[in-house]
Amino acid sequence: MEQLSQDQAPRAAALPLVGNELALDLANTASGRGTAKAREHLQRAEHVVLWARHAQALSSADGETLQTILAANPKLAARMVRRTLELREVVYAIAAAIAAGHPADAAAIDQLRRIYAECVGHARLVPHGATFVWVWEPAEGPVEAVLGPITLSALTLLTQADLSRIKQCRGDHCGWLFFDTTKNKSRRWCEMEVCGNRAKQRRFHRRRAGRPEGD
Repeated sequence: MEQLSQDQAPRAAALPLVGNELALDLANTASGRGTAKAREHLQRAEHVVLWARHAQALSSADGETLQTILAANPKLAARMVRRTLELREVVYAIAAAIAAGHPADAAAIDQLRRIYAECVGHARLVPHGATFVWVWEPAEGPVEAVLGPITLSALTLLTQADLSRIKQCRGDHCGWLFFDTTKNKSRRWCEMEVCGNRAKQRRFHRRRAGRPEGD
């Protein structure tokens, strides 16, 4: 797994949710991959839970329950971080390959399937309106309560969505992933206000300096 800096405080509870899919938002909990600005935002189990609440993968009540369980069990807390980062890297590898127009790695796909199978083993199928949904209870499967909804998001994306809409931000030191919901598939940036504006500024300075544009 790529080593990410832990020198700065993580922003788990404040990261922009720009992926349009829960699984892609998880992939975006690492910033600046492959650059000197790489940062890890899920350094501890509490960060995982804070992010899951922020991304609405957990309710506030379930998040509080989970924080209590993890605080009393350091080994479980360490497992929470390890399993969450494992899932994140699997999702990132699959989605980044698709965004680049490459086949997704078969081993990563199989690993995602195995993680989901483990999560389903701790879930209940309950009525929800005219259908049924999977429900994970933190007390019955603390780690699976976080990973279950994310793996479900990833598999739903891979099996039911237009995969040509999975894209990767072209901003410098970014690489965040998103599902493009624009009508003509024209989205290029994770956030136009951030990476898009930075690209515009670079082009402006290149033109002023008489250099060819790189974007």
